[in-house]
Amino acid sequence: MTAETSVPSTALLAGADRDGSNYTARHLLVLEGLEAVRKRPGMYIGSTDSRGLMHCLWEIIDNSVDEALGGYCDHIEVILHDDGSVEVRDNGRGIPVDVEPKTGLSGVEVVMTKLHAGGKFGGGSYAASGGLHGVGASVVNALSARLDVEVDRSGHTHAISFRRGVPGAFAAMGPDAKFEAGGLRKAKKIPRTRTGTRVRYWADRQIFLKDAKLSLEHLHQRARQTAFLVPGLTIVVRDEYGLGEGGSKGEESFRFDGGISEFCEYLATDKPVCDVLRLSGQGTFKETVPVLDDHGQMTPTEVTRELGVDVALRWGTGYDTTLKSFVNIIATPKGGTHVAGFEQAVVKTMNEVLRTKKLLRVAEDDIVKDDALEGLTAVVTVRLAEPQFEGQTKEVLGTSAARRIVNTVISKELKAFLTSTKRDAAAQARVVMEKAVAAARTRIAARQHKDAQRRKTALESSSLPAKLADCRSDDVERSELFIVEGDSALGTAKLARNSEFQALLPIRGKILNVQKSSVTDMLKNAECGAIIQVIGAGSGRTFDIDAARYGKIIMMTDADVDGSHIRTLLLTLFHRYMRPMVEAGRVFAAVPPLHRVELIQPKKGQDKYVYTYSDRELRDKLLEFQSKGVRYKDSIQRYKGLGEMDADQLAETTMDPRHRTLRRINLSDLDSAEQVFDLLMGNDVAPRKEFISNSAATLDRSRIDA
Repeated sequence: MTAETSVPSTALLAGADRDGSNYTARHLLVLEGLEAVRKRPGMYIGSTDSRGLMHCLWEIIDNSVDEALGGYCDHIEVILHDDGSVEVRDNGRGIPVDVEPKTGLSGVEVVMTKLHAGGKFGGGSYAASGGLHGVGASVVNALSARLDVEVDRSGHTHAISFRRGVPGAFAAMGPDAKFEAGGLRKAKKIPRTRTGTRVRYWADRQIFLKDAKLSLEHLHQRARQTAFLVPGLTIVVRDEYGLGEGGSKGEESFRFDGGISEFCEYLATDKPVCDVLRLSGQGTFKETVPVLDDHGQMTPTEVTRELGVDVALRWGTGYDTTLKSFVNIIATPKGGTHVAGFEQAVVKTMNEVLRTKKLLRVAEDDIVKDDALEGLTAVVTVRLAEPQFEGQTKEVLGTSAARRIVNTVISKELKAFLTSTKRDAAAQARVVMEKAVAAARTRIAARQHKDAQRRKTALESSSLPAKLADCRSDDVERSELFIVEGDSALGTAKLARNSEFQALLPIRGKILNVQKSSVTDMLKNAECGAIIQVIGAGSGRTFDIDAARYGKIIMMTDADVDGSHIRTLLLTLFHRYMRPMVEAGRVFAAVPPLHRVELIQPKKGQDKYVYTYSDRELRDKLLEFQSKGVRYKDSIQRYKGLGEMDADQLAETTMDPRHRTLRRINLSDLDSAEQVFDLLMGNDVAPRKEFISNSAATLDRSRIDA
């Protein structure tokens, strides 16, 4: 056989030319119909293990449940036969048996053999259903060695079988019996009032793993859940195979007329603090979908959808949250837009009412989701036509309008309960809200304790900055922290300080302007981080003044323009991230002298050195000396920085509490202070430039701290 007439093997393809010249259209594999499902089953059922086997069963059961949702079915029977097959029976309308004009096949064959075909794409068959892709039954058929369908409809029982998706009939029971291709046939006459569908299938062991098996426990859980969600529906599970404990067989029946209210009570394990609340409503939204027109073309059409919301919830004494969510009775274990809307509504509404009723103090933050949902058991269900899921396994709802509609409905209904004036309802609502507030306060207290332990650990492990020269005293009221400009001044300050209660932290140059920076940038800045760490009370909203390690914070900078700039930057840091320290009057600016005048032969009781703190004060002092005949040396010393002083001079003038002058920083008007800081230190340059231009002419030079 020549190369032109043979199909290359995998081995030959592996050895093809590296430039891809031998890769042509004949190498492409086109999967038609159900072949794609058999080739990639995980794409449709998630996996080929036990979970995939259970998924197939629920695809068939959900078709019957959809009939129940439409009000056409009230009895479903699931039978696990002893030969390994599974059968699902219902008393619904039955799958259509007439010929579908486009394909020329019977309705049963279309449903069972065509992907993305069924009664859930429009046309009024189902207002809401669990299926939406039209692949459920056909996928199960493709993954079954044999599948039998019997439909009671129009006075006849119609029957057809499939072998791995091919329609026909088997000569005997079992997947290995003789098979002959064919179509739908009438098996027998029945009363015209009798309708329903029976589907029995044998899973294909060529597809599924050898150890894949059905779980009776999960089947019971899902049947019970579905019976809760569809009040009045009876689901019978009959085990003839022996999947029960110890290989036992049996039958379980599930029916709950109380609906999701009864489901909520079943899920709750703690004692209730309120009755089960039923919150329901509906809303509409518009959606653009492709619709088949009269010419057989798909045209985008805007349609109005209706979304129904039904929620049962109650709070209990416990701390855990149990929330089950469903879309058209299909569970969405990973939530979606409907759950997001529900949680947002609960938190927002509860915060509104808590503020209105003043159960939250003004200084307290709003409660968060975990606080509002603590002890909550809820069943959230929505019903709508053609929901948008993420994948065939339908674990997450993606319809964006669901968030808005659920939020609106729950906010309105829950607010009516929380603000009710009826005695019993009002008492229950108050207990619910007090529980949420208590949860919030407990959470905050736990966080503060954790932060305190972290600070304590940090202090005990000596992880404070190495450049900190700490004091020996543990008395916060007495202790002082000097933030010193530059390492040169630090050496002098170490000799000048009283190490019993005075600590020193040097900063190098000008720190970050935090008014222009984010919190992250501020914390990354070494100097800002060191100041916050040394003070030990946190920053921002979590700042706890009671945890501060020092009673006074004193900024000690040079008496020049740069020193003033550094002091302004430090004040910006305190104003924005440690404001309670400023409000409590615990932040000070040291006032170092600018000049030193040495007297010649001072009189008894007169100091040899006189210090002045501004040029104007120096002039006044010299005039006073001249008028009084006090002599002084002409070489008046002007300090360019703290480092030019010796230790005795720095102690006497700036650090010794008996002689020093401190300027207390206070915020008599927080709002105006905030505006000034934003003007002088913020991001917006234009107002600052205008301020400087307009103020230059009116400036009193004597007020310049330089």
